Amino acid sequence: MNFQFTEELESLREIVNKFVKDEVEPLANKIEEDNAIPPHLLEMSKELGLFGLSIPEQYGGLGLDMVSKCAILEELAKTHNGFTTIISCHVGIGSVGIVEFGTEEQKTKYLPKMATGEWIGAFALTEPDAGSNAANLKTTAVRQGDKFILNGMKHYITNAHDADIFTVMAVTDPEKGAKGITSFIVEKGFPGFEIGAPEKKLGLRGSNTAELYFDNVEIPVENVLGTEGEGYINALKILANGRAGMAARCLGSSERLLEHSMQHALERKQFDQSIYNFQVIQHMLADMALQIEALRSFTYRVAWMVDQGERVVKEAAMVKLFGSEVYNKVADTAIQIHGGLGYMKDYPIERYYRDARITRIYEGTSEIQRNIIASELKREYKTFDQQFA
Repeated sequence: MNFQFTEELESLREIVNKFVKDEVEPLANKIEEDNAIPPHLLEMSKELGLFGLSIPEQYGGLGLDMVSKCAILEELAKTHNGFTTIISCHVGIGSVGIVEFGTEEQKTKYLPKMATGEWIGAFALTEPDAGSNAANLKTTAVRQGDKFILNGMKHYITNAHDADIFTVMAVTDPEKGAKGITSFIVEKGFPGFEIGAPEKKLGLRGSNTAELYFDNVEIPVENVLGTEGEGYINALKILANGRAGMAARCLGSSERLLEHSMQHALERKQFDQSIYNFQVIQHMLADMALQIEALRSFTYRVAWMVDQGERVVKEAAMVKLFGSEVYNKVADTAIQIHGGLGYMKDYPIERYYRDARITRIYEGTSEIQRNIIASELKREYKTFDQQFA
């Protein structure tokens, strides 16, 4: 198990790090105030190839493996998370389905434009009655000849207003439950497809989230993604694949918070000395560093397992859960170290604190991750028990 990065990847990491520090971070407060990403930042991201991280080279992307993609997401997460979310959603759940399950015709049609960022991707599974219970979908797709008629709605969809291509899950056979769900590639311009107003969120400003409405939307049969009836399975695989990437983002943001906290602790004076000299502050920083180091090792181990083609259902749930817990704890500690300054909007700590909270909810709540882990433990125990029966 070797996590040493190649010279090419190190070079790309340095480029992304410089871009984040020189271009994105100076505009972080503006993004918060405007609730919008400056268009030129997205254009620069496209020029750097950031929208093609996970798309194979034959379709114009960088074709990075999971370890390499995590390395870049880690760097991107060291700045405004609303900006990072647009890219990470696109290179993760927004495009992974087409890469993994798409036909050659679908890949040829969609991936080249997604690799350049001309077309941005999104993932549409969640509904009002199908959040953690993802199999309880109400959106339907009824086949009529050479097309499906799509009706229903989705909500809390990341990249809703930016996206051109949506991976949408819908019920095609109500009698089969989860096995009656199919995934579709839906284009923004399909008649009958509308996008609601942007939601007002606690954090991730600049990253838009909205509802999607489907009113007799005609989907060509050739836009079925994967095998009919395997949409739910596809959705779970797409989400599991992306959980290492989510952990990498939690890692990058936590690292940045530690950097801010160290700088503040060394510079802030109380009782005629740097607050770093107080043991309570040293212990806070030590705990932050310990958690971050554990998260780094776990993240890249799971990413490596993905690259080896191993089954990572349990490990992916673990690393997503652990990453979100570490990020939230580090953000909370960072505010405590900064005191009143950490609570002020002019300083980035409170922004990270608000942004951290959603990581325990989206792409699978912490409770669902624990359910998955427990289920996998039971499955592994039965296998172990049978070996020694």
